[in-house]
Amino acid sequence: MGGPGDDVREAQAAANRPLFLGALGREHLPSLPEVDEALRAGGRVADIGCGEGWSAIGIALAYPAATVDGFDVDVPSVEAARRHAAEAGVGDRVRFELADAASVGRDGDYDVVTAFECIHDLPRPVAVLSAMRRLAGEDGYVLVMDERVAETFSAPGDDVERLMYGYSVMCCLADGLSSLPSAGTGTVMRPDTLRRYAREAGFSDLEVLPVDDDFFRFYRLIG
Repeated sequence: MGGPGDDVREAQAAANRPLFLGALGREHLPSLPEVDEALRAGGRVADIGCGEGWSAIGIALAYPAATVDGFDVDVPSVEAARRHAAEAGVGDRVRFELADAASVGRDGDYDVVTAFECIHDLPRPVAVLSAMRRLAGEDGYVLVMDERVAETFSAPGDDVERLMYGYSVMCCLADGLSSLPSAGTGTVMRPDTLRRYAREAGFSDLEVLPVDDDFFRFYRLIG
């Protein structure tokens, strides 16, 4: 019998699966010329906080020459990700490892380093962003996707803002605070918050990318 954590984990993976197997590879990544070029040329991807693997699998399905290494610290998620990759027929190009991002790879090992909807959940986001910067090296592309909340707070907020506050109070904030010390970010991570984390991690800045999605904002971390 699984516990409450299994329900949350599986629900989150199921909710994001249509995006990761659909628009991510068909529309969003192709709209980013440097990412698209790198992946078409057989680039190496590190997918940080990969969960049950759908983002990594979606990238591999959309870009047959690319290889993807997914990393997560949750045992059931990594086990599920490996099953999903095998079932999707990409097990030869997608590998999942139970590991903290800070402990994997060498400097500059990857052409593209991604974190899809996970930075706001992390107890220590700066440490993870610093590891992403190291894995990408001087020439790699660091891509973060997180919730498209308002840039500044303004009550009562739009529908997305209110939805994300609900998720934060009921799930994400508690999850992020389950391991102390914690940044306690929560779902409503505004661009300036991510910018601050990025600069503390050694990046010079971030760029909000022109990706059209109702719920998610895409960022490139620079430098």
